[in-house]
Amino acid sequence: MQVDVHLDAREMSDALRADVIVGLGSFPKSLPPKWFYDDTGSLLFDEITRLDEDYPTRTESQILTSAAGEIADVSEADTLIELGSGTSEKTRAILDALHSGGRLRRFCPFDVSEGVLRSSALAIESEYDGVAVHAVVGDFETHLELLPREGRRMIAFLGSTVGNFDPKKRAAFFSDVSAGLTAGDSFLLGTDLVKPPERLVAAYDDARGITAAFNKNVLAVLNRELDADFELSQFAHVACWNEAEQWIEMRLRSLRDQRVTVRRLDMTVDFAAGEEILTEISTKFTRDGICGELGDVGLVEAGWWEDPAGDFALSLWHSP
Repeated sequence: MQVDVHLDAREMSDALRADVIVGLGSFPKSLPPKWFYDDTGSLLFDEITRLDEDYPTRTESQILTSAAGEIADVSEADTLIELGSGTSEKTRAILDALHSGGRLRRFCPFDVSEGVLRSSALAIESEYDGVAVHAVVGDFETHLELLPREGRRMIAFLGSTVGNFDPKKRAAFFSDVSAGLTAGDSFLLGTDLVKPPERLVAAYDDARGITAAFNKNVLAVLNRELDADFELSQFAHVACWNEAEQWIEMRLRSLRDQRVTVRRLDMTVDFAAGEEILTEISTKFTRDGICGELGDVGLVEAGWWEDPAGDFALSLWHSP
């Protein structure tokens, strides 16, 4: 197994510092969702995917299971690259389809969390004989150009993670993906589709409180990495639907007036009771919207698969 580390501890620390200075120094306050995903956050997210309320993961997995063979045939890929791979649990349907068809030569999981990445990469290596595993530690917002170039590649971005980008960042991401595709490569995208808000909110505020713990974990990351003194019990998890933007917002709401010190930044942050930190958006899509955005960066639809209820979609794209 090969592991490329493009995001070392110093770079992670510098990026975190910059994001905290900007995000908590602004009004309204915000933090990028990528800081959820330390090793603890990655494991919490994996637990979220097993919840009854988490229809996106369950539905996407069902689509992957039923359509994996067709996706493998259409792509003709021999190399699977998974962005934001986490534990790579869902990806096994595609790996199985490529492997059973005699095509799979290598798997390249790409994630910001080195510990989880190494663990999942070792598991994949042990499960698929003869398949080379080339893991990459990096941030898909800045390191896409460092993806392995070997083989006929399918780049998979699942879980509707693309919905975490605002429209400007999403357009830049799609442009970067398109620019990196060469002849024969393809892009597999998972997108959560627009549906009644009550179902959406329930998926981001589960009864067991796992999503709340995942959301608050970003404060634990700041406490550990920047010697901050956030009291996690003094912030409440909030999930709400933004109709105008067509996205879910996750927020952390201060339960009282409080002052937080971020010692390694020599920074104090005041919160009024009820004040919130925006920690994540999760955009919901339509087919026309996705086709328009990917068409704008020169990609052509090669396949579209969705569940009977129209809750979630997988789509495959390539350069003309």
